Amino acid sequence: MKHLSDVKRMGFGAMQLSGPHIFGPPADPDEAKRVLLRAFDLGVDHIDTSDYYGPYVVNDLIRETLHPYAPELVIVTKVGARRDDKGNWLPAFSPDEIRSAVHDNLGRLGLERLGGVNLRLMDPDESITAQWRVLAELQTQGLIGDLGLSNAGPEHVKKVQDIAPVACVQNEYNIANRKDEAFIEELNEQGIYYVPFFPLGGFSPLDTTELDKVAEKYDATGRQVALAWLLQHSPNILLIPGTSSVAHFEENFEAQHLILSDEDVATLDALHPPG
Repeated sequence: MKHLSDVKRMGFGAMQLSGPHIFGPPADPDEAKRVLLRAFDLGVDHIDTSDYYGPYVVNDLIRETLHPYAPELVIVTKVGARRDDKGNWLPAFSPDEIRSAVHDNLGRLGLERLGGVNLRLMDPDESITAQWRVLAELQTQGLIGDLGLSNAGPEHVKKVQDIAPVACVQNEYNIANRKDEAFIEELNEQGIYYVPFFPLGGFSPLDTTELDKVAEKYDATGRQVALAWLLQHSPNILLIPGTSSVAHFEENFEAQHLILSDEDVATLDALHPPG
């Protein structure tokens, strides 16, 4: 069975396949399915999702489009939150809710084993050991491959490593938001993957003015440069850029083949230095 250590560095984040504000159905369900099919056709073997995208909309789309799944596909979900009927984000963080969410994701996706589960922290000061023990138990039962943390810091990794290994951390990070700079280096030294969400800025897209200047040298786009910079920035970074458009997916996917010069990397590093 594949783990995150086996996947290619360019995956796909499925969040944007739901409606506006990650709530409700997509405007074009057929295009959403085409994005998933195109991703798989081009060799994507890592899809990031969650039951609370929609809610349930994205997981339903994934199952309808890709099930039965190819053995090389690693599907990673997140637990620890839920949505109400108005689309608000609410905690669902008790141990019982964590256990139930894992089983719900398995059932809705039609999986016997999730490739990975990220525990999403809504309150960074809340204890996470009981929740992590539940995930470790489910992992031992063969229901989960890898375990990860989302919206977490170094202190959270230290608290749970002795219970079950942390395979990845998923936090917000991009060329304009580098607050996790030292954390990424620390994780790399520990052999832990870092999966940046909003690699292109998310709901506040990156200003690509300076990126476009570099991109002209490579016949590329500013978005592609931003993704290529992430891949070259640290070897433990796995990318999951998301989109609801086949054309945008193909643009993002091609970024993995863009090799920036040391000079251009230095120029990009200086745009938004950490700290």
